[in-house]
Amino acid sequence: MKKCTIIYNPHSGKKVKSNFLAAYVDMLLENDYDPEVIFSKYKGHIKKIVEKLPKCDLVISIGGDGTFNEAVTGNLKRKEPLLLSHIPLGTTNDIGAMFGYGNDIVENLKALLNGVEKKIDICTVNKKPFVYVSGFGKFMTIPFETSRSSKKNLGKIAYIKDGVKEFFSHTKLHELTYRVNGEEFKGLFSFILISNANHIAGISNFYNNVYLDDGKFEVLFCNLTRRQDIIKSLLYLAASDITKVPGFYFYKTDKLEIEFEKETDKWCVDGEELEQKTKVYTIEMVKDFRIMLPKKNIKTLFVDENKKSNPKTKTQPLVERVKSIIKK
Repeated sequence: MKKCTIIYNPHSGKKVKSNFLAAYVDMLLENDYDPEVIFSKYKGHIKKIVEKLPKCDLVISIGGDGTFNEAVTGNLKRKEPLLLSHIPLGTTNDIGAMFGYGNDIVENLKALLNGVEKKIDICTVNKKPFVYVSGFGKFMTIPFETSRSSKKNLGKIAYIKDGVKEFFSHTKLHELTYRVNGEEFKGLFSFILISNANHIAGISNFYNNVYLDDGKFEVLFCNLTRRQDIIKSLLYLAASDITKVPGFYFYKTDKLEIEFEKETDKWCVDGEELEQKTKVYTIEMVKDFRIMLPKKNIKTLFVDENKKSNPKTKTQPLVERVKSIIKK
């Protein structure tokens, strides 16, 4: 019988009946797993649990995006990393949506157990891992500054409420220099978004042609400050390709270095605050991180799988797809 360890974060944003764990144990036993359930007790606890966990066949973290980040961080500290998986139970669950999970937590375990093992790229900022997104500046502090009680009681509305406040607040520009793909740029920017994901801030297909195993991550620098320009950029995102928005500077790369004129903090890493204050931030990649995923979105998330299913096709921006439909 295979060994499976469940690490459950009961403090995640979404309300759920605790008896789902009994269903999980039964289902794992039916699938020839000997399950163990561990509850996390404080921030950072999951990282320590995974780092010191005895060898097992599968680890399932249950919680929000920050929960999975802790599990990944602990796993990367091991000499022999374990096969990791994650079932979403947070407020926005961007990672869960990207991986192909739905809203039924029991059905999500079924999808996982019928899934496949894959290898993905993991990004790091100053050696701190992030699974899907990191950022700095306008709107980037909302995920970790929104209170846990608001997340529990209001769900995604809590983020929207704080987002509206941030929208009407003063937009600060930060002077910095960044080096990417062999070039150096200097300027004033209101926010930075770094990701390896196609589902960000509740928006699916945030970028076109994002793969979790292509050795690249996506980068956006923004110098917009006026509210009307921010509104225009959001409308552009809804209708077309965010990389074409005026005031946005987009890159695909495997390494990025950002140097601020002054020391900064308040970086967001998978929805949590990066507890560092410095002038230089280096973003790099760790390849071939083993993970178990549902089959639902595999074809769109991995280079080889995409080539198998669509050998001669490319993803079109939304506007082009609509135009082609109208012509037909």
